Amino acid sequence: MNNIRSTLAAVWRIATPYFNSEDKWAGRGLLGAVIAIELLLVGNDVLVNQWRNRFYTALQNKDWDSFKREMLVFCALATVAVVLGVYQLYLNQWLQIRWRNWMTNQYLGGWLHDANHYRMQLQGDTADNPDQRMSDDVKLFVERTLQIGVGLLSSIVTLVSFVVILWGLSASVPLLLFGSDFSIPGYLVWGALVYAIFGTLLTQWIGSPLVNLDFHQQRLEADFRFNLVRVRENSEQIALLKGEGAERERLSDRFSRVVANWYGIMSRTKRLTAFTQSYAQAAVVFPFALAGPAYFVDKSIQLGALIQIAEAFGKVQDALSFFVSVYRTMAEWRAVIARLDGFEGSIAGAEQLARDAASIHTAPAAGGAITLPQLLVKLPNGAPLVSADRFSFRPGERTLVTGPSGAGKSTLFRAVAGIWPFGHGAIEIPADATLMMLPQRPYLPIGSLHAAIVYPGETAQYDARRVRDVLAAVGLPQLAVRLDEEAHWNRMLSLGEQQRLGIARALLHAPQFLFLDEATASLDEPSEAALYRLITERLPATTIVSIGHRSTLDAFHQRNVVLVRDSDRFTLRDAVKAAAS
Repeated sequence: MNNIRSTLAAVWRIATPYFNSEDKWAGRGLLGAVIAIELLLVGNDVLVNQWRNRFYTALQNKDWDSFKREMLVFCALATVAVVLGVYQLYLNQWLQIRWRNWMTNQYLGGWLHDANHYRMQLQGDTADNPDQRMSDDVKLFVERTLQIGVGLLSSIVTLVSFVVILWGLSASVPLLLFGSDFSIPGYLVWGALVYAIFGTLLTQWIGSPLVNLDFHQQRLEADFRFNLVRVRENSEQIALLKGEGAERERLSDRFSRVVANWYGIMSRTKRLTAFTQSYAQAAVVFPFALAGPAYFVDKSIQLGALIQIAEAFGKVQDALSFFVSVYRTMAEWRAVIARLDGFEGSIAGAEQLARDAASIHTAPAAGGAITLPQLLVKLPNGAPLVSADRFSFRPGERTLVTGPSGAGKSTLFRAVAGIWPFGHGAIEIPADATLMMLPQRPYLPIGSLHAAIVYPGETAQYDARRVRDVLAAVGLPQLAVRLDEEAHWNRMLSLGEQQRLGIARALLHAPQFLFLDEATASLDEPSEAALYRLITERLPATTIVSIGHRSTLDAFHQRNVVLVRDSDRFTLRDAVKAAAS
């Protein structure tokens, strides 16, 4: 019961926001239409059940006129069922895509909001494979929730409708056992109830392990797919290192886990299917076993009544056995709910991490400098890494940050960018200041070269002539004719060319503060010097902060800052300037 309550609570928490959103009237209207059609279909089934009695009685009595009339009635009922079924499917699919569209946009917004996606990774990313959660899991959640929800409602209404019919038929067809007549009010209803309870309990006992197996299968499939993508994205490095054998072994190992878990699903599904199929087959003859003896003894009972009993019993039994018939689907549904619930929890955890008063936070600065009044940057495990006390990056100044590898230079940049929450203290940034961080490997989105260079801006903001100009300035004039070409530029270009495009991006955006994290390290020293001179000329008012290890960078910076070991952490300190710009 605790599992049921927690599952229903998670479903309510995930599902209800859509029906209270800006699209609520369309969603509620479509859901109401789907439910209304389902109720009409149940009503049509009741009419068909009554029709069977009349039809088979006409056959038994060889009543030609009744036979013809009932054939016409059936045509009408069948037409109604077909029309209702078609429009229910259409409206159901319409609701699915609107609901899925809204949920996907909400999850994308939460995942990509204010670097949540990055913080989720920092805190261990309890919701692994977010791509699967926002594509497969959202799709399955919407489909299965509607399927199970509408199916459950249909079963309840069917149960109520046919219990009344079956109870009345129980009175007209007595129960005969071993030649004795037993008067048990509604015995056919009780028979269906006992049969369904028996089937439900056994189904739960046999099939309960499927929930965890399905959960793990989706996770293992996603892990295998993710590692395949990783190999594709890093094919050059793997080829250079002759790492195909190692990658094959790693991928085979991950796929073997998929196969092993699948065998577990196969074994459990085989047992569950063997029982549910046997249960369904026995349900066909069970009502005849209860009512059949009375039909042969009491000549007043018509064949139509017996057929009606069998169908009504089947409807009641199906309604009571809803859990049995959709158990496999419910196991998959519960696994989907658990994954989406975990994804929402991970997003909420990342947001809480950013809001935590004890973590690093930003505040408006009084002047034009970025100030670190009393900052301690920590590792995710809580170990101190970098500290700064009354330190500032002054406006218009070019600063070079150096220090040993692992001292936390890049992590300090991440904290200034507002994406590293671990630690405490404030980072004071001038109001409305624009910051740009250029890492060693720039991100170039798949698409046109024009869009990749001006990212994250829009292509309409930067005309092609201006982009061609900066391409020529950073030493890539040959790419000017390819601005409209769409490609995976991180694969197409060398790392040096990518770094030149990163500088071109900075020149176009002209930020007030530009942080270069070894952003020219793959270039030769003359090319690096040319790019720094270009930045100085074209962005004279920009505050530049660089991380680098080459001594030649000193000439392009007015200030040197070094991270020195201080007990259990590194501390920012000004070094003696060896060269002036």
